[in-house]
Amino acid sequence: MVPVGDDSRPGMGGTADMFARLAVELHGSGGVGETVEAVVQFALHALNCSHAGIALATRGGPEVPAATDPMVAEIYHWQMGGGCGPLVESMRNHQTILVRDTAADRRWPDWSAKVLSLGVRSVLDVPLTTTSGSVGVLGLYSVAPDAFGTDDEAIAAILARHASVAVATARNEENLALAVDARKLVGQAMGILMERYDVDSDQAFAIMRRYSQDTNTKLRDVAQRLISTRRLSG
Repeated sequence: MVPVGDDSRPGMGGTADMFARLAVELHGSGGVGETVEAVVQFALHALNCSHAGIALATRGGPEVPAATDPMVAEIYHWQMGGGCGPLVESMRNHQTILVRDTAADRRWPDWSAKVLSLGVRSVLDVPLTTTSGSVGVLGLYSVAPDAFGTDDEAIAAILARHASVAVATARNEENLALAVDARKLVGQAMGILMERYDVDSDQAFAIMRRYSQDTNTKLRDVAQRLISTRRLSG
């Protein structure tokens, strides 16, 4: 963690080298979890923040897979529960939002009071976006007022672009792995049906698909059940 106002904070040249190392680290990360953890740890060293975190947009609602302090997750969940605050607005409108001092900001009074009570004075929320839409938000927090200057905003914007691409890539790779796994499971399950009922592959797949539709169960789960229990019904 880089203390507020610490002269050991890297200059722009050093930050460029850190970005190069981060790009390599993100490329070699093992998934979304490792990717976002690398991003928030980088933020602590490259930016004038005390804490950092990432909230990701998912189909089931925003999730908080990485935070350098439990306080950050608390702030995120509080905002997402109430649907009000800079993180929510940043994610919704794809805009960078700077709160110079939570003690003076009046845009979200309830949020400001909550964050101030946790000792946070400055906040910088930067959207993570790709051409496909919103990925999430990178949140930077400082215990000092007016902690984020123009250099911080510029570095945070670059970091957000790196993070957006890395998270989107990691998600795609995870989805691809799941899809491959699902195809393997369905193939195994079809083989069981073909052997048991003397049907061909098209008929076996039709049986599974019909059961999936009738029970409103994902085809992958139908296949897993058939492989585990050797039967379709529970």
